[in-house]
Amino acid sequence: MLALRSIVYLAWLGKEIISGTLDVVLNLFKTGDYGKPMIVEVPMRCVTDVEITLFASSITITPGTLVVATGPGTATAPPTLFVHSMFADSEEEVLEGLFDMESRLLRTLRGRAPGEIPESVGLTAGDGDVNKRQATEEES
Repeated sequence: MLALRSIVYLAWLGKEIISGTLDVVLNLFKTGDYGKPMIVEVPMRCVTDVEITLFASSITITPGTLVVATGPGTATAPPTLFVHSMFADSEEEVLEGLFDMESRLLRTLRGRAPGEIPESVGLTAGDGDVNKRQATEEES
């Protein structure tokens, strides 16, 4: 089953790479400001070195995003990534996309949906589709 889940994740990641590439190319020809760069802090639900490495690699391989730093986890705080994003309208939009990517990766590796998004982020079910999507995935 891991092989099938991996193929599905890689296909989805390929779609994200193509979508990101189109965003970059279209913004090259757009008049005015080029993107809206920002750096966001992403508290992760990834635990193992393999999960963290694959998540960071998935982010960095997607055009328009780049992992610029990592923060170690502690007994009270999860490990974090600091991600530079070029084309999002808000920090919430970036975080929703990153948590979606993390959820898909962890579902692929673990065979089950990950836990809830950390409350410290401030995203709730009303703020975006991530928690709604997680609940749907857990029910199926």
